[in-house]
Amino acid sequence: MRKLVEGVLRYQRDVHAEHGELFESLAKGQRPHTLFVTCSDSRIHPSLVTSTKPGELFVMRNAGAIIPPYGAASGGESATIEFAVEGLGVQDIVVCGHSHCGAMQGLLNREALKRFKEMDAWLRFGEAAIRATAAWVDTLSPEELLNAVIQRSALAQLDHLRTHPSVAAAIDEGRVRLHAWEYRFESGDVLAYDPSCGRFRPIAELADSYQDALATAKRD
Repeated sequence: MRKLVEGVLRYQRDVHAEHGELFESLAKGQRPHTLFVTCSDSRIHPSLVTSTKPGELFVMRNAGAIIPPYGAASGGESATIEFAVEGLGVQDIVVCGHSHCGAMQGLLNREALKRFKEMDAWLRFGEAAIRATAAWVDTLSPEELLNAVIQRSALAQLDHLRTHPSVAAAIDEGRVRLHAWEYRFESGDVLAYDPSCGRFRPIAELADSYQDALATAKRD
């Protein structure tokens, strides 16, 4: 706790004081451009990874970066998604998995979750990733298989997102775009799913296509 208190005092003295105008403007409301869905893992810092300021990301975090299909669970995910899309008007939704994810490791080894009953129940919403990678079990190393599950889970959550009425309507009207990412914190690499080739690629290789999509959206 001492470390946290000292950190708050440094923040008040140095960070908040330096960016006072930004925080004053945020007191009037928020207009984030992206709903960023990621894992609760302490090694993930969305604003650090994306170089964004307060007010730019509407962040939803839970174990495994999982989004239950609409109506399948009573947690806060549906409310968060609805408010982000219809209340805040986010333009993009990113589901960002990450390397060495304990939740995805749990999917691969459900026996290890016996004492975590709530986690075991929660991970049923990630089982599509196991089905999608079942054919690769005997051909990939454990690390490669885990990365494959992480990526397939991110894609499965996009499918779940499309079942939410607010998201489905926004996609149909061209108001929101969906993205699946994988962040590898040990290297700093971010991989993004490229529908044109059906695989995850370094985000630097997709920068131009992202810019083209943004330009098209602005013209429309």
